[in-house]
Amino acid sequence: MKIPCELIVWYVLPSIRRALARELVERHELSQAEVARRFGVTDAAISQYLRSKRGINKEMEDSDKYPEFREEVVRAATRMLHGSDIVTETCNICKMVKDSGMLCKIYEIQARERAPACVWCEGD
Repeated sequence: MKIPCELIVWYVLPSIRRALARELVERHELSQAEVARRFGVTDAAISQYLRSKRGINKEMEDSDKYPEFREEVVRAATRMLHGSDIVTETCNICKMVKDSGMLCKIYEIQARERAPACVWCEGD
C-alpha cells in the first residue's frame, strides 16, 4: 500500500510546479531565472518544466477536474505576482487536488487498488 502523501510528492507537486512555471513564464512573462528564484530551484529545472521534461501527469491531465486545477493555477500565479509565495500557493493547489478527488484517482491508477479511507477519499 502506498501512502497518499508519497503520490503527492511523486506526481502532484511536479505537476503543480510545471503548471505554475508555465503560467508565470508564458502568460506573465517572468524570466526562467526569476521563476527559478521564486521556486527555489535551478534555471535548468524550470527549463525542463517548460519543455515538458518534468511534471507530466496524464492522470491529472485526463481528469474531468483538470479545468478546475488549471483555474486554481491561474489564480495562484496572479497571487504570486502580488506577493504570495510558492509554498502558500502550492499548498492551496494541492488542497484543491485532494478536495476534488483527483488524488484518490491518481492513487487508484498508480497503486492499482482502491484508495484507503482517509480524509480526502471518504464518501467516494
